Amino acid sequence: MPKTTTIAGESHLFIETGMQKPAATTIVERKGLGHPDTLADHLAERLSRAYSRYTMERFGAVLHHNFDKLALLGGASEVRYAGGCMTSPVRVLVNGRAAAKCGERRIPVAEIVDSEVRDFFSERLPEVSDHLDIVHNITSNPSPGAVLTGDAVPERSRWFSPRSLEDLRERRVRLSNDTSLGTGWAPESLFESFVRELVDSLSGGDFARANAWCGSDVKLMGYWDGEAADVVLCVPQKSRHVASRSEYVQNAESVLAECYRLAALRLAGADVSFQLNARDVLEKDEIYLTYTGSSIESGDEGVVGRGNRVNGLITPLRPMNLEGASGKNPVYHVGKLYNVAAGRLARRLHELTDGHAEVHLVSRTGQRLDRPWRILIRLSATEIEAEKVEALVAETLGEFPALTEEIVFDGLCLS
Repeated sequence: MPKTTTIAGESHLFIETGMQKPAATTIVERKGLGHPDTLADHLAERLSRAYSRYTMERFGAVLHHNFDKLALLGGASEVRYAGGCMTSPVRVLVNGRAAAKCGERRIPVAEIVDSEVRDFFSERLPEVSDHLDIVHNITSNPSPGAVLTGDAVPERSRWFSPRSLEDLRERRVRLSNDTSLGTGWAPESLFESFVRELVDSLSGGDFARANAWCGSDVKLMGYWDGEAADVVLCVPQKSRHVASRSEYVQNAESVLAECYRLAALRLAGADVSFQLNARDVLEKDEIYLTYTGSSIESGDEGVVGRGNRVNGLITPLRPMNLEGASGKNPVYHVGKLYNVAAGRLARRLHELTDGHAEVHLVSRTGQRLDRPWRILIRLSATEIEAEKVEALVAETLGEFPALTEEIVFDGLCLS
């Protein structure tokens, strides 16, 4: 395989060309808006953004925090045709750390969290919003490394209790907070794009808006060999909008009709088969009928990082990593920023070369954020202009301050 190696500042940039393009066969999963893991991801990110906006507006900087260990523990419900109710609340375990003050000025962390959690569920799952048990496991403890010597107070011990903005070292230089990596690739295949579009339509999109009975806890797993696809998906129905078993069956048939309609448009000529709610036992009324439209109502759990990757898909045959980006600090946390940046760089390289591109950004803790420890770029193109590739790398890495603003204020979607 042809290979070009260059050194850019403190980063080692490796460019591999002539990479074999991905095989046609692929496996793709996507979890919808009401899936417990998606709920956990989106709620954790919402908390991070709300906290970031609060501290930006009052202090002029994003103070240290992370909510990326948030978990949801399912409640309990009773479901019947044309009715139902919650019988036990959903527990929201808000685990993490956040600065509770800057100098002598208090930051109402608990109030911010409670308000955002309730607003989130009011918008996403209204039936759950009055049945929440919010548990705060939030500290202001510093990271390891604050060794006491004499009367000196280590700088690190002030990260989550700054006396002023001068205690925030990222105000001087942004350093990677961890040794980790971000991964991205482009372009998306037709099947991957189809999976995204179908799940979005069924989970809060056009189809869901047109059918009040359609729940948002949609999950799709697809297998594609380049010519044919097998798709298994789960789509819940909301019990108060379904009066009988026959209505449930009729609604399920309309879901399948939508699946085949969209497949004919996006995968024209392909042989595509769908299996819907494979665990249903109709004659026993064991069906995917829910009160809220999500399995979070009945014992299921959701945890940050178990759902869609930053690009919105779960693609085990593509390069990917296990970082849970949602809820991480948007200023310096490589588990968030490097995944977003790697995806953007891969798309730019695809546009430059008209071929497949993979990007892997590897950080070393304590090194400058804009100078990754290793940068591996793999391209299917055999002929490239290294200078143009390096320029795109420099452009992307130079966007981190602006990327923070985009995440906090512009609602950049991470899954």
